[in-house]
Amino acid sequence: MAHIYSGAAVFDGTNLVPDATLRVEDGLVTGPGPGEVVQLDGGILAPGFLDLQVNGAGGRMVDGSCDAAMLAEMCAIHAGLGSTGILPTLITETAEATGRVIAAGIKAAQRRTPGFLGLHLEGPHLDPQRKGAHDVSLIRPMTEDDLVRLLDAAGKLPSLMVTLAPEGASPDQITRLAGAGVIVSLGHSDCTHAAATAAIAAGARCVTHLFNAMSQLGNREPGLVGAALTQPVHAGLIADGIHVAPETIRIGMAACPDRLFLVSDAMATAGSDLTEFALNGRRILRRDGRLTLEDGTLAGADLSLPRAVGVMIGLGTPPAVALAMATSRPAACLGRDGQLGHLTPGRVADMVHLAPDSSLRGVWRAGQRIL
Repeated sequence: MAHIYSGAAVFDGTNLVPDATLRVEDGLVTGPGPGEVVQLDGGILAPGFLDLQVNGAGGRMVDGSCDAAMLAEMCAIHAGLGSTGILPTLITETAEATGRVIAAGIKAAQRRTPGFLGLHLEGPHLDPQRKGAHDVSLIRPMTEDDLVRLLDAAGKLPSLMVTLAPEGASPDQITRLAGAGVIVSLGHSDCTHAAATAAIAAGARCVTHLFNAMSQLGNREPGLVGAALTQPVHAGLIADGIHVAPETIRIGMAACPDRLFLVSDAMATAGSDLTEFALNGRRILRRDGRLTLEDGTLAGADLSLPRAVGVMIGLGTPPAVALAMATSRPAACLGRDGQLGHLTPGRVADMVHLAPDSSLRGVWRAGQRIL
């Protein structure tokens, strides 16, 4: 049976249309026609959010113990938080643990796990000088074995994003990864602007959590931040009001108004009431909306994408732009905007309903309500 959603504004991935209707039949958005009316109480109906940096959920981290069932559980938990598509993210680990997570991801893809978009491997080929909460003892340059593993994984996963530092991988390695369809993202790097632009020329097309754990914009050395703001790359942003100052977010939006997208950088605490958890044997504390190591170093974020959208709107970002940052822009970063991040005829009806304050009122996957 077809359903016609009415009573809310509709954001289709590009335009925000007030007092619109949206018709869904057989799990797809369709054109006009008859159907049972579903009356919504104001707010905005938007595409399901896409989160390209999700480290954990429900008390578990993506780690070497991960299997396909665990990835499916994380996808389900994050769907309940508004992200109907995610890239489960493994932070710096051993080659063996990385291989196990890749194997779990391939199996999840073979099972067509709902919400599983692929994997994001954040490390271990980073700069120890910008390690953040990553275990410095596990950070290392990329070897030929690492490269072969990633190239093989790229052919078996829906999408593969790899965060690396120019200090941890050569331009040739970046070119080979990009040629295999890997989304190479620069991050956790103290590189010069010249090194960043060389990596971009080699094939990198994204920057991980812009402004955090990277060389900053200086008067004579623009650093990785300067490259992200001036080169044609996408960049993720943690908009929790903690990781990046409001004024800095506004500068980023002014410099590249159509290339920034939102990420949660969610950890094991997502979808749980945990007050702490372990990461590589270290305690991560959850206090006052932030996650930190015991020394105060930020360790991921206690954030959902609906709240990030609300933060952006609160900073003066037009709602349509803030919503695109959680839908069509991450889809474009993946090179999958023809499939994801839009509510137009023929697209899968993955949807979220937001209240006027951007809090979550409902979630649908392929037209079936799950929240």
